[in-house]
Amino acid sequence: MVRYRVRRDCAELNERLVREVFAALAAVRPAGLAYQSMVLADGVTFVHVVDGDGAALRDLPAFQRFAWSVGERCDDPPEQHRARVLGSFDGRTS
Repeated sequence: MVRYRVRRDCAELNERLVREVFAALAAVRPAGLAYQSMVLADGVTFVHVVDGDGAALRDLPAFQRFAWSVGERCDDPPEQHRARVLGSFDGRTS
């Protein structure tokens, strides 16, 4: 899990770059990777959760564009934390 806070004037750009990563993932559909990204209610704190082969993510040009400049957009730099999944439930039908 990675968490960071961007400057308010960079929030829209950061969100656009994240969406580009998801578009690339949808096109490539790498096996063995689960990836989620969220923005908290403050609109400037982002959380990314990677499960599986992170190399597949790092190899994407869209992710490289995002990651290359993320530090320039941040008030609080990215902090990486390891976590174990204790359970997961998705009761949505769509």
